[in-house]
Amino acid sequence: MLRKIYLKEMKDAFRDRRTLLLTVFLPILMMSALTFFYESLISDGEEKSYTLAVQEDIGHEENIFADYENIELVKYENPEEAVKNGEVHAAILFSEGFIDQVNSAEKAKVTIIGDSFSQNSSNLMNLLENILSNYEKAVISNRVMEAGMDLALIQPFAIEYSEISGEDPNINILAILIPLILSIAIGVGASPSSAEIFAGEKEKKTMEALLMTPVSRSTLVWAKWLTISSIGTIIGIVTLIVVAIEIFFFTEHLKAAVNFNGNAIAVIGLAIVISIIYAMVCASILMITSIVAKTVKEAGSYSAPVMMIAIFPMMIIMGVGVSELSFVHFAIPIMNLFSVMKELVFGVIDVQHIGIAIVSNLVVTFVLFMVGRIMFMKDKWVMN
Repeated sequence: MLRKIYLKEMKDAFRDRRTLLLTVFLPILMMSALTFFYESLISDGEEKSYTLAVQEDIGHEENIFADYENIELVKYENPEEAVKNGEVHAAILFSEGFIDQVNSAEKAKVTIIGDSFSQNSSNLMNLLENILSNYEKAVISNRVMEAGMDLALIQPFAIEYSEISGEDPNINILAILIPLILSIAIGVGASPSSAEIFAGEKEKKTMEALLMTPVSRSTLVWAKWLTISSIGTIIGIVTLIVVAIEIFFFTEHLKAAVNFNGNAIAVIGLAIVISIIYAMVCASILMITSIVAKTVKEAGSYSAPVMMIAIFPMMIIMGVGVSELSFVHFAIPIMNLFSVMKELVFGVIDVQHIGIAIVSNLVVTFVLFMVGRIMFMKDKWVMN
């Protein structure tokens, strides 16, 4: 009987086109957009083309940008006004006779005008700063050499950076992106079905007829909970597959960051297991919110915070290194999703940490499920 009710609920969940759209396609679209957003976010902007406003009477200063083909110089009478009107990404103003002032060791001035709230403008401003910094170093080097001095006098030491992990710096973005995508997709995907399964039955006045059947309430709540968990699991796995395809075939920086230290198969398998466990936790929470609600709309209002709770552990884990993760990070539900996924993305497979995360989530799932079951046993919560 449990299997029949479960299959019936699954068919009903995927039969409704509106629910299917909210359950499957909306999470995939959201996660795809988030993937490409992060790809553009970590892009250094060097491959993009930018328009830079300069003065109409600019002279040899143009030669400073000669080696940068992605910067198009556009002459304006008022470069600052061009930036304000959105005609160019940024503007640069040189003091009168800039090159002559530099060559004669006089004080010269450069003004960069841009909008730091615009990503393109901000990228161009950073690029201009690097260009001018390189030009400044070249000028200083020439002056030192002309004076017959050693360049070591102005560069007494060199700074070298060495990463302990040896991983691509962008992998930390990936370690946050994947669990964030997974948690939101499961929450968004399972929410419509959970609202229909409990609150929808009450709103349509079919719950009374369902309770009159010779099926026990325990069997009903088990079947409905399994349905929500299954839908969340399917959405989680499908989202992981879609995001993986997008990363490997349609991104450059995120793809370059993927390594897994040769443990790709184990990492993918454990990621699926974690997805299933998280779907069970979400199903228990969504089941309670749907039982409490009297209508589908009310259930949606109650379940909205469930989809947002993943933001808080994301903010906590973002600044924590893999070597700094402790027992607390793996013992707290939802946070341990980000912790385990972060280790897996870095290619670290710690059986103890994974075990702690699974056990803590199963305990919370059991407690929440029992709370939902007790509520479902009482007519106060299941009768509208």
